Amino acid sequence: MRLAYVAFDRSGRRVTDTIDAAGAGAAAEILRRQGLFVTEVTAQAEAQRARQAAGPRKARGSRSRRLKDLAILARQLHALVSCGTPLVQALTALERQTKRGPWRDCLGDVRAKVEEGLPMSVAIDGHPAYFDSVCRSLIAAGESSGTLPAMLDRLAAMTRKEVHVRSAITGAMAYPTLLLVVAAAVMAVMLIVVIPKFGDLFTSLHVALPPTTAMLVALSGWLEAWWWAVVVSVVALVVGLKVVLARAATHRAIDTLLLRLPVVSPLTRGFATARIARVLGVLIESHVNILEALNLTRAAVSNHHYADLVSRAEAAVTRGQPISTAFSETDLVPPSIAEAVRSGEQSGQVGRLLLNVADFLDEENEVVLRSLTSIIEPVILIFMGLVVGLVAVSMFLPLFDLTAMTQK
Repeated sequence: MRLAYVAFDRSGRRVTDTIDAAGAGAAAEILRRQGLFVTEVTAQAEAQRARQAAGPRKARGSRSRRLKDLAILARQLHALVSCGTPLVQALTALERQTKRGPWRDCLGDVRAKVEEGLPMSVAIDGHPAYFDSVCRSLIAAGESSGTLPAMLDRLAAMTRKEVHVRSAITGAMAYPTLLLVVAAAVMAVMLIVVIPKFGDLFTSLHVALPPTTAMLVALSGWLEAWWWAVVVSVVALVVGLKVVLARAATHRAIDTLLLRLPVVSPLTRGFATARIARVLGVLIESHVNILEALNLTRAAVSNHHYADLVSRAEAAVTRGQPISTAFSETDLVPPSIAEAVRSGEQSGQVGRLLLNVADFLDEENEVVLRSLTSIIEPVILIFMGLVVGLVAVSMFLPLFDLTAMTQK
């Protein structure tokens, strides 16, 4: 049977390999005769082949979580490989330090395929949820040119930047979202718990209710009687939205709407342009063929309009025209960016210039995002105060009128 082992030779160097033996004891004896001190013998190779036969486990976790895992992997692989560590040993070390789960299974599958002699770019091809086409292209370029450590470094930098951008967006929207959730929870508690008690009190006292108070009491009674209809409606709305959002036409309509909304449009354009500039710049700097780089960039862009823009740039390059030709014929990219790309093409430094443009756009987008959230937060607080104040006044106003009538 095929066994994997970890041992140390007489000089203290760590050795990781596989061996054919009848069992763990026989394998240890064979290795001892070869002058190796065995620390671990397992049937890991067979278990790995069984996992390969069953297929890789489905990736779990959010896109941001998988990007963080990829960024850590690329950074640590760069550190190990650049120091002369063999790729199989580096992957084994990273696999051993990873917690059990789909990500560790993915690393184990990649490591086993590399052990069998496959290039890493081919080994990761079966895990598109973790390694996208841009990642595979960068690693393939590094393997073919003998600059794998440099490609891993670029991959780590690009992935960390994407994680940073996603974290900035999530962090900026977290507090406003929390405020909206709290406002909805407060209103629900008041309508379901507080207002019905006031309604019973007003009914027993035969108090004439102001229009706003009568409306709140009626709404509270309706929710108490038809709460199940509200729950069913919410569930149906969520399911319906998932079905509608799964359609390509809906995605294109949403992309168009995001480019036309007054406040959201600048952020959408800025983040999409920065994404194109960063991915295309990294690929060009990695000496990937320009047509292949544009094709990979198009696949990495989520907005359909910007994907069409990259397709037009690809068609222009096919006709022998520069990339800036397509960028200058649209309003999706600012004229200053198109002019910068044209200058980079003339100087032969388009890749480096695109990366500088991406850094500039990301910094500008973060400033705009922070400014936007600094405006949204007080608006939500003011809205919450007005709603809660209106409900409180509506509930206590009849009591004030009743107190005034008893004092006469």
